Amino acid sequence: MIQLRSIVNVADNSGAKKVGVIKILGGSKRRYGRIGDIAVVSVKEAEPRKQVKKKEVHKALIVRQRANFRRNDGSYIRFDDNAVVILEGKEPKGGRIFGPIPREIKEKGFDTIASLAQEIV
Repeated sequence: MIQLRSIVNVADNSGAKKVGVIKILGGSKRRYGRIGDIAVVSVKEAEPRKQVKKKEVHKALIVRQRANFRRNDGSYIRFDDNAVVILEGKEPKGGRIFGPIPREIKEKGFDTIASLAQEIV
């Protein structure tokens, strides 16, 4: 579960390394974000001379979480870190996606992110 002020890794090559969560979209009382949710994030660490700079605010898709995530078939999946992909509209801002991506991302309509991923779990 990703919540307000969580610091999460970035799983693409947009230039950001770590981002802080400002808001989970989907209602005024929404506290936690899970895999497939969109969050508003602020860049905390970034690589020099890349697309995304420090202190910028973007929307990002949650693609990995450390908490157990229950699938529709009853099984559970969890990852080693919390990670997001920075979005530009409904497409990723970067050209590559690093690390495993759950298949729920493709089911939620983010086909581009699923096709760029190295591994779909």
